[in-house]
This record gives sequence, structure tokens and C-alpha cells, in this order.
Amino acid sequence: MNASDLTKTLADILLSRNWTLSLAESCTGGLVCATLTELAGSSEWFERGYITYSNEAKNECLGVPAQLIESHGAVSEQTAKAMAEGARINSGGDVAISITGIAGPSGGSADKPVGTVCFGWATENQSLTKTMRFDGDRQAVRRQATEFALTELIALLRS
Repeated sequence: MNASDLTKTLADILLSRNWTLSLAESCTGGLVCATLTELAGSSEWFERGYITYSNEAKNECLGVPAQLIESHGAVSEQTAKAMAEGARINSGGDVAISITGIAGPSGGSADKPVGTVCFGWATENQSLTKTMRFDGDRQAVRRQATEFALTELIALLRS
């Protein structure tokens, strides 16, 4: 499914539950929010997005503890989980997605190479995380991360 189809599917699920979605994006820099708001009527289910590129923004806007980022890194499942939970709680929304990663072309390491992206999904009752490694240039990593985040949220909401 392409991003447009994913957005339509997600919109239908959220509308059927009368739920709203919030985002906390780092490496995708608002690409997921832009993708979602391409769909007319998205204001009925899209609450807001936080673009928390810096560690300070993750802390100030989402309540991610600085100690957590220092201990595990900005690109970690622990940080992704805290970002998703913070976005959901701060927005008053029903579900949230977070994305933090290394889109490249630089910034990677042996432990976390370029293309490493950590995701979080949070509802009132659960928080899930996953780490993926995407190939390609910066744009390809960001696009794949966007589509993966939406695909996984649809699967979570359908389960």
C-alpha cells in the first residue's frame, strides 16, 4: 500500500472509533504529518504533530527525561516509547506514533548505522516499540519510515 492508501485506511479506522491521532517525529521532520494532512477531512481525526528534532525538544515538548536520552540515546526504543506516550498524553489524543532515527547520509555508528529508525505507538492501554533498518538515501529512509509507521499502526488497531 502506498502512503495515500495507508492514510485513507487509517482515517477510516480512526473515524470508526471516534479517535484522534498525534505524532512525535524526529528524523522524518514532519513527513508523516504532511502525508496524513494530504487527505481532505483529516482534521476530524488528526490532532497534532510535534517535530522534536533536538534532544531538548524531546524533553520540553514531550516530557522525555534527559536522563533516558543520555542513557539510551535519542535513537532507541526507550526514547521512541517515551516520545509516543508524551505525544498522546500532551495532546489528549487517543493514539500516537513516534519516530526517531538516523536518516543520513551521516550520523550513523557501528551500533546504529544510517537507516536505523526506532518507532513507538501508544494508546491508553499499551505502548509498543520496534526498530527497523532501512536502505537508501535520506529521502528513501524517511519515506520508508513514514509508510512503516502507518502500516504498523493500522495492524495494531486491527488486532
